[in-house]
Amino acid sequence: MYRKLLATPYLFWVLCGTIIPLGMIMYYGFTDRTGNFTVSNVLAIFQPVHAQALGLALLLALISTVICLLLAFPLALILKGSSWGRKGFIVFIFILPMWMNFLLRTMAWQVILEKGGIFNTLMTTLHLPTLDIINTPAAIVLGMVYDFLPFMVLPIYNTLMKIDDNIIEAAYDLGATKGKVLKDILLPLSVPGIASGITMVFVPSLTTFVISNILGGGKIYLIGNIIEQEFTTSANWNLGSGLSLIMMVFIVISMGAMSRLDKSGEGNFI
Repeated sequence: MYRKLLATPYLFWVLCGTIIPLGMIMYYGFTDRTGNFTVSNVLAIFQPVHAQALGLALLLALISTVICLLLAFPLALILKGSSWGRKGFIVFIFILPMWMNFLLRTMAWQVILEKGGIFNTLMTTLHLPTLDIINTPAAIVLGMVYDFLPFMVLPIYNTLMKIDDNIIEAAYDLGATKGKVLKDILLPLSVPGIASGITMVFVPSLTTFVISNILGGGKIYLIGNIIEQEFTTSANWNLGSGLSLIMMVFIVISMGAMSRLDKSGEGNFI
């Protein structure tokens, strides 16, 4: 009885924060403005403008995830082999931007990348060609990588730290090279952290609209931008909810696929 009482706040949170909002999205997604049942809101994803936005969102999210993985794994290896003082400082540097408002972090990159921004001003001073990257998919990918890289580094680092150093030393004693240790020991044992990191980067990259609004200049529409506009500008909650349900399907599929690689939950760092 006492344990059930302790679970009451959690159940209340799940009800208010998950079940009720999900129920509302499903209701609006499968009804029209008059409240009649319809599947047109869900099937609207096949319209060219929506399908193109979804395809671009999937592509940019995939690119961002791959880049984050390529950057995060070597960094996690460096952290594993560093001393405690240096290790803590590097982790602090990566976590520090997360203490800042997400919107401010993204706007900072707008100031850096715009045509008259910090980067191009520096390039002009050095008599080097300027970089016209703002309002392009490349700028959006850069923003995604910057904002979500810590979510890839930390789970991989957490998994690598759980690997017993004696296993690695034994491999070296048996004549294994660094490449062999990386391929046959470190990489396979870090799969749970990699799976967790991929999920934590791919999902927000797929659904983001703030980064594409700011760094894309409102010229590049991802599926998140369309959903956001349907709720805020067009006031068409039905279509916005229908498209959101499609996004949920992609998210559930990606999380289900990654959970098969992280069955024990070892990649979680929270």
